[in-house]
Amino acid sequence: MTSRFPQIAVCLAVLASCAEQYAPVSFVAQGDEIIATGTIDDTTLTAFREVTSDNPKIRTLVLQHIEGSLDDDANVVFSRVVHNAGFDTVVPSDGLIASGGTDLFLAGNRRILQPGACVGVHSWAGSGIVATELPQNDPEHDRYISYFEDIGFDDDFYWFTLDAAPADRIYWMNASEANRFGMTTNGSPRLGAAPDCDAR
Repeated sequence: MTSRFPQIAVCLAVLASCAEQYAPVSFVAQGDEIIATGTIDDTTLTAFREVTSDNPKIRTLVLQHIEGSLDDDANVVFSRVVHNAGFDTVVPSDGLIASGGTDLFLAGNRRILQPGACVGVHSWAGSGIVATELPQNDPEHDRYISYFEDIGFDDDFYWFTLDAAPADRIYWMNASEANRFGMTTNGSPRLGAAPDCDAR
């Protein structure tokens, strides 16, 4: 129904036109880590199950460049699987997460943002619905609120993302904000600034 698709700089309007421009998430096992890059869609969970089946001992998911989700329902289903399987999530110094990618990061058992990592958030809109125009008790919010409850994360963060930027923009968080919401297990270092993050 609704979607948050942040092709950072870009595909602000019609999802169909964006669909031709995105690369679905791909997973590559390297040592004791699984590296993820791309946009989350309805193929992501299957690809994840394939790589974890081939590498059953790995429990660290490195989010190299996850700029969002084409399908929010698929994203929360996939992210719950990551959480329930006990994966740690890491964004490297040259990495980027935004929108649904940020929601995925929060699914980690241990969560690490390396210095310089880019963390983007924004509101959502779709099918004629704008999240910030809905009352907080509107059931349209439930999929997100339920997700944060299931992964043990305070839903205050959800409301923060709605106010941080409209659906057609990205707000790049700073370390103070990341620490305010307890996004990482051991505190956040300096995060990437807007010019660097926009360029990624």
